[in-house]
Amino acid sequence: MFASVTSVALVGVEPQPVRVEVHISSSKPGLTIVGLPDTAIREARDRVRAALASSGYFLPGRRVTINLSPADLPKVGSAYDLPIALGILAAAGQVPPGVGRVVALGELALDGGVRAARGGLAAGLLAKQKGLPCVVASESVSEATLAGSDQVYGVDSLAEAVSAALGELPDKPPPDLPDERRPPDVDMAEIRGQAVAKRALEVAAAGGHHLLMWGPPGSGKTMLARALPEILPDLTAEESLDVAQVWSASGRGRPPRLRPPFRSPHHTATVAAMVGGGSGIPVPGEASLAHSNVC
Repeated sequence: MFASVTSVALVGVEPQPVRVEVHISSSKPGLTIVGLPDTAIREARDRVRAALASSGYFLPGRRVTINLSPADLPKVGSAYDLPIALGILAAAGQVPPGVGRVVALGELALDGGVRAARGGLAAGLLAKQKGLPCVVASESVSEATLAGSDQVYGVDSLAEAVSAALGELPDKPPPDLPDERRPPDVDMAEIRGQAVAKRALEVAAAGGHHLLMWGPPGSGKTMLARALPEILPDLTAEESLDVAQVWSASGRGRPPRLRPPFRSPHHTATVAAMVGGGSGIPVPGEASLAHSNVC
């Protein structure tokens, strides 16, 4: 018995499709996960087993082999719990095979709940590209809908995820995005004096130039820098999506959608914090988080 469910991995900030393949044979009972999984994915055995039992399903008493394809791409995190569970249910015949025709992403709780996982926007982008419904945790819906997919389902439990994958969950209106035209941290009109510095900020904002401010402490450099986002134009739809991909890859969720966010790293920030990095899958640093914005 075989079934597969589509999920997603992040390569840099770009979504890479991952096919979660489940095969059940009559060999010695056990559950094996292959395809370069990290420790969090290998521990999915216990989370999935408990979540299935809490949701009224069961793990087959046979040999269950799960392959995360492509096998040469490292996978990290707990986001594959939900597609693994859906694949097991479909391969075991406990639910109709159509449950696999979705892009699924989410961590499973022991009581069968679905929790948010990194990569909600990537799942929405992949679902839109493949023309499939997207099933994510309710906390990730606002992030996944930024991709513009027509079918994004936010679920709170494994049972709801099965209903959503089978098209039995009623469509919910997309979440209302908050009005992000909030007052700036510092209004340029409130800064007295500093005529030369303000003129430099205007030129840099108009032409998209870099700007280096140099002076003694207390001379107004940070105040002027915090006023810069106010005079920058709003992000275009394309720029907003690019920024959202970077923030999603860093695990920070949804960034401000219209006004360019302001990043203010501490002067003791390390090189890794500025340019990004990390073990396993690297995450963006402050320089990347300031894409199209101010750092």
